[in-house]
Amino acid sequence: MAGTVCIEIRDVYKRYKSAGEDSLSAVSLDIAQSDVFGLLGPNGAGKTTLISILCGIIPVSAGSVRFYYNGRQYSDAERKSRIGFVPQEYAFYQELTPRQNLDYFGAMYNLSKGRLEERREHLLEVLGLGKAADKKVGTFSGGMKRRVNLAIGIIHEPDILFLDEPTVGVDVQSRNAIIRYLQQLNQAGTTIVYTSHHMSEAEEFCKNIALIDHGKVIATGGLQHLKAVHSVASLQTLFINLTGEAYRD
Repeated sequence: MAGTVCIEIRDVYKRYKSAGEDSLSAVSLDIAQSDVFGLLGPNGAGKTTLISILCGIIPVSAGSVRFYYNGRQYSDAERKSRIGFVPQEYAFYQELTPRQNLDYFGAMYNLSKGRLEERREHLLEVLGLGKAADKKVGTFSGGMKRRVNLAIGIIHEPDILFLDEPTVGVDVQSRNAIIRYLQQLNQAGTTIVYTSHHMSEAEEFCKNIALIDHGKVIATGGLQHLKAVHSVASLQTLFINLTGEAYRD
């Protein structure tokens, strides 16, 4: 079903009460089913705000977001159960082990005992956490914590996976392992929406992108098409050309 719209974002605005200007302004995007879609932009561009809206964490100020699977619109209850979110912040209990964390979060998704055990052991193995499965997560390296974060976000096998800087602060080996596993998930049909400051990683991983700056979409489309249109050889050059070289807070 590649090419079928999975997420429809229409004229979305977000303004926080304490802010003097919109965090997002007139954002409209279509994200296809089974895509790997990159939301890219400088610090403060609005990427995390948009992902938070898509995950239902914060409401829009105006506009609409709709989710579909094979052409059928999700209900609110379906949306909550069929999306996964891996935030930039660690979303687990440091004093628990990976196995205990996965048991806890899997139970929140009402997985059966047998299914939860199957998913837990599978994820511990494929993400290289098996030998540390019964050690407290608080003692882990940054790369191992990122892998625990990912495992929790996908314990329920979501149709749509949102990733906010999933490899920030990790070593090369952990980064490669995470990206490789995400590619396998995508090949199996999972739609992935991803943010990162790592342009070479995004160029390797994403099929389509939207560049966001100052809360607005300034370019969107297929990665190779955008590079050709703007006559650049790399995503990093495209990014700098469109967002400028000035420092961002």
